[in-house]
Amino acid sequence: MSRTLRLTITTPNVVLLDEADVRSVRAEDKSGGFGILPGHADLLTVLPPSVVRWRASDGTERYCAIRRGVMTVRKGEIVSIACRQGVPGGDLRELEAEVESARAEEKDASARARVEETRLHASAVRQLVRYLHPSSVSEMFGDGKEAP
Repeated sequence: MSRTLRLTITTPNVVLLDEADVRSVRAEDKSGGFGILPGHADLLTVLPPSVVRWRASDGTERYCAIRRGVMTVRKGEIVSIACRQGVPGGDLRELEAEVESARAEEKDASARARVEETRLHASAVRQLVRYLHPSSVSEMFGDGKEAP
């Protein structure tokens, strides 16, 4: 068993990071923050917008802000993250601010989607009421008489 990890972070367009000799990786998923050390069990999890941290073999801590992703751990030594967008950097506060901005954008987009969904639902209900209303039924038969 290796005493280090290999960390790879990719987007659809570019390999952001491919680093061997990583001591540990910290990330978070829906359940909260967690750490990966060499020998970790195989894992597959979805990452929200967050900052992934890792400690290199020389002891320095490094960071990458990601905008959603999928993380896999294989064979206790290969950690791969596939994400939509990622920004490696050395300033943790700046990256955390970027992640908060991404989370706010997603929350706003979700709220707009719920409003549009409600509007479409209300419109569909109005159409059904118009169609099923008794005066609409007699018009549908075209005889000028009300339906029984």
